[in-house]
Amino acid sequence: MQTLFVIQGFDQGQRFELRHGQITVGRDAENTIQLHDEEVSRQHAELQRVERGYRLVDCTSSNGTFVNAEPIEQQLLRSGDRVQIGRTLMLYTHLEESSGGEVNGSVDIVSASANAAESRILHTATPDDISPFFDTEQSTNPWLNRARSNLQVMYRTALEVSHTLDIDQLLQRIMELIFEWVEADRGLVLLVDHPTGELVPKVRHNRKGAQVEATIEISSTILDYVTEHTEGVWSSDARQDDRWNATGSIVRLGVREAICVPMQGRYGVVGVIYIDTYTPPGQVLQKDVGHRFSEDHLKLMVAIGHQAALAIEDTSYYSALVQAERLAAVGQTIATLSHHIKNILQGIRGGSFLIDEGLQDDDAAIVRKGWNIVEKNQEKISNLVMDMLSYSKDRDPELVPANLNTLVTDIVELMQARADESNVSIQCQLEETLPTLLFDPESLHRAILNVVTNGIDACEQKPEGSVLLETSYDPDKGMAAVVITDNGPGIPPSEQETIFNLFESKKGARGTGLGLAVTRKILQEYNGTAEVTSAPGKGSRFTLAFPAAPATTAPQSGSDSTSRVPNRDGARP
Repeated sequence: MQTLFVIQGFDQGQRFELRHGQITVGRDAENTIQLHDEEVSRQHAELQRVERGYRLVDCTSSNGTFVNAEPIEQQLLRSGDRVQIGRTLMLYTHLEESSGGEVNGSVDIVSASANAAESRILHTATPDDISPFFDTEQSTNPWLNRARSNLQVMYRTALEVSHTLDIDQLLQRIMELIFEWVEADRGLVLLVDHPTGELVPKVRHNRKGAQVEATIEISSTILDYVTEHTEGVWSSDARQDDRWNATGSIVRLGVREAICVPMQGRYGVVGVIYIDTYTPPGQVLQKDVGHRFSEDHLKLMVAIGHQAALAIEDTSYYSALVQAERLAAVGQTIATLSHHIKNILQGIRGGSFLIDEGLQDDDAAIVRKGWNIVEKNQEKISNLVMDMLSYSKDRDPELVPANLNTLVTDIVELMQARADESNVSIQCQLEETLPTLLFDPESLHRAILNVVTNGIDACEQKPEGSVLLETSYDPDKGMAAVVITDNGPGIPPSEQETIFNLFESKKGARGTGLGLAVTRKILQEYNGTAEVTSAPGKGSRFTLAFPAAPATTAPQSGSDSTSRVPNRDGARP
């Protein structure tokens, strides 16, 4: 499957699947892929299906089409290519079947007893063991010492870029590493602001004790050279360098030595890293012997800039991917909930019509029939809203002394009318010795009610459908449980785990896919579990288990009365 994934621009997060032989890209709505970007032409480019994927063709657009930062007229796309149209940056991916064959059948993990010639572990190593390797005794060879120091810097840089997705934190740490390694007075990281194309300062670092001005002024001549030529520069007494002495800005700013390198990623420059040693303008003409920077510093700075750029690109891609998933989740939520709300509103509208008709004809029977319809749908939308609130908000259960048997009895009485209407028998079997426990009756009521509702719905097509609720308590483990058993059609093993997922429903148009997801979430807030055992044709058994302490262990008045959810072993955190 081929896709274009927008990782930057107004449409960031959009994913376009390429399914047609010829696909047009542009700003107009009639294009197969419409981009809401003012710098995109009305008909900007075209994707043509070929044997190995897609060929991208520029349709004589005003601002051109770029692949991996290079302008193109037409080019065969490869998976991983970055396509830029206007200010919109997209990633092209082409997922193909692996040629390696099925892995599971070719790998066999055996026990130690099954392998008589078991290998003996000679030594172990962790990432923390690697760093001391660079700190071994200094060699008499200066080149070896420099190489070892450079290797350590690159290793530590690689570790830093792999440990965080926070770009500001990453850049700050890289600047600290640079200052540990080189005698610089000031440092700055500037990143490209993609909407404007300008370099924007992100991180500044000064050496402790160094006399530096409050504001760093950087020569735009050096920045322009680095970004345009994608070359790092080391300027020593830069006023004598013919490449930028025409502007005289370096002389005016008083910089004696500076290193500026591009942050070159896979497909372009994402920013620059700049360090310098500062000499005030009044002292810039004084001669100084020796340099703080060297060609080795420049080369290693280029490598560090490349590592940082790759990390920034990966973070940007990850952020866009997360945003795309969020947008997809929001879209699915809106589509699913709006469908159920529409059905509920249709029921209310139908009931209202009957009420209006009964009032006009002075027929109380029709009015009552219409009111029953409105009442049922009002209950449906109330349950839907409660499930939405329960799922969307993280909350700690408010533990109060309550009787689990009383809670279950209330639920049975509440659902009795619905069960009778569906010709389903609903009963409860309560543990008589169950003590008063500490739990949140409101949230647990919602969790049990959702399972009972599902059980009644599952049994309504059965000639003798039944739902049974049981309670139990294990004082040794401090675990309470409510078991709901029905004799409905059962659940296939392949679906028993997914039924607790959001918007997974086996009821067709009648189900919201929220009920069991809310039940599991509530039990998880209790540090408990919601599990199901079932088999097709043999009904289902849901077990809701949660840690609960007897109310007699609650703190007395005058002490800390805040009740917290115990762990599964009954202990309180």
